[in-house]
Formats: sequence, structure tokens, C-alpha cells
Amino acid sequence: MRVIAGSARRLLLKTIEGLDTRPTTDRIKETLFNMLQPQIPGCFFLDLFSGSGAIGIEALSRGARKAVFIENNPKAVECIRENLSCTHLEEGALVLESDVIAGLKRLEGRNYRFDLIFMDPPYGMELEKRVLEYLSSSPMVTEDTQIIIEASKETDFGWLEEAGYHMTKEKIYKTNKHIFAGKGE
Repeated sequence: MRVIAGSARRLLLKTIEGLDTRPTTDRIKETLFNMLQPQIPGCFFLDLFSGSGAIGIEALSRGARKAVFIENNPKAVECIRENLSCTHLEEGALVLESDVIAGLKRLEGRNYRFDLIFMDPPYGMELEKRVLEYLSSSPMVTEDTQIIIEASKETDFGWLEEAGYHMTKEKIYKTNKHIFAGKGE
């Protein structure tokens, strides 16, 4: 895995051993950031279920003002910190070692408003639903916030509208997909 573009372009990123994480492939990451590029410079980016931190680091490398990483696996948190150090992007980063909901609660008092939120939760556990339900009443999400969920191709998002969101785009890959959602019209 590597940083695709920006100030840390071509730098290699570490990942943790084992099956606890599924790093987003460079090809999918490049496709995602090609779609997001106009929104990246100067944005506040939230990377949930961060794994190695590759998505948030890509955002920082491409000009995000701030990236917040929330990850509960201590080995993954160590990996994120090492990747931030080797890319020299730690100044714009905040890393929280925490369960995602607990981490979001910790962020509430800091007056963050996120432009982009990316989440890649473990598949088949409906964690994306729990997170979006929590965020639906959070001041961290505005009408302009774009939320991207990486999920298995089989994941059903029929509940999105009921949770207060609408799907703006769906990008399907070979084994997974990205759902783009927001609160505003």
C-alpha cells in the first residue's frame, strides 16, 4: 500500500498483520479519491474504523486541513501513528484509540464539523447503521457533510432514508462497494 497523490505521494504505508483489517486496495483508493478530489483541499476529514490510516492519510496528503482517525485496535493505532510519522503528516492528524461511538462522543465537545466522513467497518455487523444513527443528531454532521461507507456488495442500505440520509451515489467494485450519503438535498 502506498500514498497515491499529494505531498506524501509514492510513500509506502505499513499495514497490520492478520485478518483483523481489510486495507482498501490502491486501485479502489485511487478511484475513491478521484471522485472526492474537489472536496479535499482544506476539508475536515473523519476516518472511522481507520485500520492502517491509509484513507485519512491520503486525504491529508491531498490537502485536507485536518484528519481524525478513530480505531480501537491498539496494533492498528500504532500502525496509524507510524504511517503518519513516515509521511510527515502528523501535524494535521488526531488519532483516537477508541470504539467508534465512544470516540465520536469524545469529539462532540471539540466543535468539529466534518466535510467528509469515511467508514470501513467490519462487514456483516451493521456497525455502519449504528454509526449513522448516532451521527444523525450530531452537530459534527451538517447538511453539506458527505459520508462514504465501504461495505460488502451484499450490504443492504434500504434503511438510509429512515435514518435521515439519502444516497447520492453508489460505486460497485468486484467484491465491495462505496455508498455516498448525505443529510442535505
